[in-house]
Amino acid sequence: MATAAEPIGATKVPMSRLEPNAYINYQRIEDNLAVIRDRLKRPLTLSEKIVYGHLDDPHNQDIDRGKSYLKLRPDRVACQDATAQMAILQFMSAGMDTAAVPTTVHCDHLIEAQVGGVKDLERAININKEVYDFLATATAKYGLGFWRPGSGIIHQIILENYAFPGGLMIGTDSHTPNAGGLGMVACGVGGADAVDVMAGLPWELKCPKVIQVNLTGKIGGWTTPKDVILKVAGILTVKGGTGAIVEYTGPGVESLSCTGMATICNMGAEIGATTSLFPFNHRMADYLNATSRSDIAKYAQRFAHNLQADKGAEYDQSIEINLSELEPHINGPFTPDLATPISKFKSEVEKNGWPAELKVALIGSCTNSSYEDMTRSASIAREAAEHGLQTKSKFTVTPGSEQVRATIDRDGVIGVFEEAGGVVLANACGPCIGQWDRRDVKKGEANSIITSYNRNFTGRNDANPATHAFVASPDIVTAFAFAGDLRFNPLTDTLTGSDGKPFKFSDPSGYELPPRGYDPGQNTFQPPPEDRASVQVAVDPKSERLQLLKPFAPWDGKTPTDLPVLIKVKGKCTTDHISAGGPWLKYRGHLENISQNCLIGAINAENGEANKVKNQVTGEYGPVPQTAAYYRDHGIKWVVVGDHNYGEGSSREHAALEPRFLGGLAIITRSFARIHETNLKKQGMLALTFVNPEDYDKVRPSDKVDILGLESFAPGKNLTLVLKHEDGTKEEIPLAHSFNEGQIEWFKAGSALNLVSRICSSSRSENVN
Repeated sequence: MATAAEPIGATKVPMSRLEPNAYINYQRIEDNLAVIRDRLKRPLTLSEKIVYGHLDDPHNQDIDRGKSYLKLRPDRVACQDATAQMAILQFMSAGMDTAAVPTTVHCDHLIEAQVGGVKDLERAININKEVYDFLATATAKYGLGFWRPGSGIIHQIILENYAFPGGLMIGTDSHTPNAGGLGMVACGVGGADAVDVMAGLPWELKCPKVIQVNLTGKIGGWTTPKDVILKVAGILTVKGGTGAIVEYTGPGVESLSCTGMATICNMGAEIGATTSLFPFNHRMADYLNATSRSDIAKYAQRFAHNLQADKGAEYDQSIEINLSELEPHINGPFTPDLATPISKFKSEVEKNGWPAELKVALIGSCTNSSYEDMTRSASIAREAAEHGLQTKSKFTVTPGSEQVRATIDRDGVIGVFEEAGGVVLANACGPCIGQWDRRDVKKGEANSIITSYNRNFTGRNDANPATHAFVASPDIVTAFAFAGDLRFNPLTDTLTGSDGKPFKFSDPSGYELPPRGYDPGQNTFQPPPEDRASVQVAVDPKSERLQLLKPFAPWDGKTPTDLPVLIKVKGKCTTDHISAGGPWLKYRGHLENISQNCLIGAINAENGEANKVKNQVTGEYGPVPQTAAYYRDHGIKWVVVGDHNYGEGSSREHAALEPRFLGGLAIITRSFARIHETNLKKQGMLALTFVNPEDYDKVRPSDKVDILGLESFAPGKNLTLVLKHEDGTKEEIPLAHSFNEGQIEWFKAGSALNLVSRICSSSRSENVN
């Protein structure tokens, strides 16, 4: 007699050896897909299998690629230290004693590159002590994993310890898709989304379209996985992947290492993709085995039928790339999608007048710092040394993690780089995100640098708008460091050795994985303690960088009347206009201080000026934040009136937190950028739109307004805006909204987290009783 196969969920495999009690949930994917297959009756792509396998309600979820909004249940959350501050402060206000899903915090963004790894790390720990102390104690208190400064870059740590095939993860950094190299759907999000998932709420994502990149041939010679994504960026441009997951398929995939696949997925963020993804294969299994996760490799092999696309799956767009014919590429300057093959790069440099002298060559970062990357670059440096050469350009190396640093140090790779003139930086983001105290050129001086990073927008690396930053593989970057000239082609050109004889570089060679295994290096991980109740979260009441949050007040149940218009915004108003970056970023964890930048970049329709509005009580003109705070402190709620696509740009939650903190009740616009609209709702703000967009013109900056209909606030039911003009006349205008039942409860409770807190309190009371 035949016996039924044991269900996949009967085997318990931890997601990470650092979290032995949190298990991979392949059974949920299996069960969800049974429902989805019955509903859709068509083959599924790999990304569809993973995404739909994490649906909150597979039976009733509307599924329409590029149109519907999915409610998903991610397996885990990852936060970097810059964005984690406000995320954790918000989570603390929810009243929960632990996160609903496994969550980690990684200290990598606050370390500035200046002189070298050890001293730079020491300085960062001193400068950022209060932030690190807060993160260390808060993660201990709430059961989160904490990776101390010096441990490495978030994406490399995730790949080494937490990523697994078929998982769904969100991370508060745009290059979270790096984990796609291990077959995980990993998406970069704003802090508000991370907090929702940590608090047990589903994550909302527009149902992604799917772009197929089919790889044929075999990679080899000077061509690397980095060249695949440089080529794809040139094809799709910085916007071509927006709203889509990029799925790599085809026989060419088998010639890529796991870390090489991660490189491709990492830089997929530069084409606007939701994420990028590879099917599970033996190269992933090899990496899992090498990083002490053979149990996950075996489990994934059992589940392999759901870790690859179905035959006949349909894609919204398909691209073909023959790896055997793919040349090394160099992308830039000033944008990551200006792709040039190495054979044409010299002529482009000369034609465009780009500075040919190469000032600095930088390898490493979260995109390209694997053992394979480092050993291939070292083979080039070793060959140059054999000919008596040192680098002509400055040369820096950023290890992606302490594990990679310790391993390449043990195996002599760091020695090779240092003997060639290289400087090894801290295991951190460093110059890739602009954390670089660069002193070899003056600001405004035109110059060229080349990196193996992922992003090269104007001023990105060194805050110098005249720096021409190019992106390439670590192989090309290292070869260029010895030439000191952008016109050099290592595939065809020669350099002159110290003996006066010309030589041409051999094809680079390296190891996919360390033959002697990985050396973990220093232990930089802090697991949650057994006794979390006694942990005190470190926040100095006098701190200028951190401030505990107080819950926002719930709606008082009354009809809002006589609300002043704080500002009628004219034209474009992005989240940068609402919450400026730059020097304000150090206040990310202090809502009161960072709120002093609220709407300072928005243009006032009354006078065409930024940050100058009339206080309707005093009659005086002043900055927007101070005027808003005056109203708040005198018990007066206010509204903002906005133009088209209000709140476009990055998903930063501060742009929604600040107006709420300063006493705002409603933002009324012609239209919203969807993510900002949702973020406003989460903070208990009314996000409303004119039914007739031209009614925007009827609002006068000196108006006071009433908002009618909140006593019967319901999905699909319009509200009414009463404009009370200074001359005594009135006008009534219909207002639309997109609140659903749950979001209306957020408004009534004062915020989404207030509602979560109330539910948690009720649950605790029931347990006590």
